[in-house]
Amino acid sequence: MENQVRRALVSVYDKTGLEGFVRLLVQRGVEVLSTGGTYKALRAAGIAVREVSEVTQFPEIMHGRVKTLHPRVHGGILARRDDPSHLGAMKEHGIGAIDLVVVNLYPFEATVAKEGVTRDEAVEQIDIGGPSMVRSAAKNHAFVGVVVDPADYGRVLADLEANQGALTAALRRELAVKAFTTTSRYDAAISSWLFRQELADGRTADLFPEAAVISGSKVGTLRYGENPHQSAAFYRTRHAGGPVEPSVAGAELLGGKQLSYNNLVDLDAALALAKEFDGPFVAVTKHNNPCGAAAAATIAAALEKAWAGDPISAFGSVLAFTRTLDLASAQFLVSGNRFVEAIIAPAFDDEALELLTQKPKWGKSVRLLACGPFGPSSRRESDLEWKQIVGGFLLQTRDLKAEGEADCKVVTRTAPTAAQLEGLIFANRIAKHVKSNAIAIAAGTEILGVGAGQMSRVDSVRLAVHKSGERVRGSVLASDAFFPFPDGVEAAIAAGVTAILQPGGSVRDAEVIAACDKAGVPMVFTSSRHFRH
Repeated sequence: MENQVRRALVSVYDKTGLEGFVRLLVQRGVEVLSTGGTYKALRAAGIAVREVSEVTQFPEIMHGRVKTLHPRVHGGILARRDDPSHLGAMKEHGIGAIDLVVVNLYPFEATVAKEGVTRDEAVEQIDIGGPSMVRSAAKNHAFVGVVVDPADYGRVLADLEANQGALTAALRRELAVKAFTTTSRYDAAISSWLFRQELADGRTADLFPEAAVISGSKVGTLRYGENPHQSAAFYRTRHAGGPVEPSVAGAELLGGKQLSYNNLVDLDAALALAKEFDGPFVAVTKHNNPCGAAAAATIAAALEKAWAGDPISAFGSVLAFTRTLDLASAQFLVSGNRFVEAIIAPAFDDEALELLTQKPKWGKSVRLLACGPFGPSSRRESDLEWKQIVGGFLLQTRDLKAEGEADCKVVTRTAPTAAQLEGLIFANRIAKHVKSNAIAIAAGTEILGVGAGQMSRVDSVRLAVHKSGERVRGSVLASDAFFPFPDGVEAAIAAGVTAILQPGGSVRDAEVIAACDKAGVPMVFTSSRHFRH
């Protein structure tokens, strides 16, 4: 029968399930070749395997760096079984066919993720022979099977059993795709880490590599995308070294339904806003925009104030907490006619988790995610953001700048009070995470109303004022970009806003400042725009 597996080469770092797999191969009459630590482990288990150096007639050298890079290895893998010239070369040079390659790679990514890893330590975990064998086998998948994941051992054995010792073409093709995916992801991780080292060591000033590769591992297929007629899947990107930033992608799902595409997008936006704050803070996010946000002395108080920012929009929203979600917070959420789609927090108290997972309407529906402790310092400044466009993608550094009191320049005759300035700085942190044109109206550290995504800034002001209701009187306002005309500040002042923050930079700044001076309303410029498209 074609494609009989008579000879296999096994060389793995991760030995999960290896002994049982190879033992069954040998019982099927498969000759197994192996190297280094894999050979020793299999021999110690009493399994009959041959060392590769016995086949190549050349010893492993340079501490194992060179062992499989040999014509009797790669010739046996790459030879086409239907090409007479290939078969002739094999016979002439004493090359035996290798029908199955079982290889997984040195743990480069796990190594560089460790604190304090040196460049030499990282470089030693760059696998050379492994990817070479994997690529050779995957290229020649018409005749050779390649296994890079211990999770596939069972499928390979079942296929061999069902096909009298042969691997089907369908499985070989599938395994080849997985093999090339593995090597491409592996190379991308190495390239990314080495480039970051060049940046860190000051050997390049360019933040962006000449070629950018974005890779990830599939977490799962989603029910659908943004809309039911769109298909979607969730991927987790690989980490290129250093501390892992708490994220939605790395969070543990503790309860509730499967996460949807929109859940994931909204949770990511909510968590990004929550990472602006060190103290107890809650963000209420709807359709990728904060509709409520508040900081307070306790997390339960912050939740209550955040919900009050827009209780109508908060129904069916996504929440992010900067502190462990406690019983008081859970009791507030399940009381009345409140309901949310998903919650992400560093952790959940046992009592809170029990209430949220047992309460009718909540337990089977609301997604609960624990991501571990986080704060402004947990964000990785070296990470780049990317956005796809048709035919390409864009890379940019993250907008992690957070203006404080020292960044606020008073441009009006009247200066804001200390309380007003605190509210302005808070509102500015929220406006950073609102779709442009963005307006955030606050009282202290509580958001009253948000104007998002309007095509004119004055309309965003009107929307934020409308959302604030009567509470707008005595409030403060932050804008993510400059006011192009006085009409925006005039609308805010007429509604009762008492202080305004914006970056400045309009050709009509003087007119805008004059409108504030006329009303005796203080305005500060930060000189930093925070567009979010």
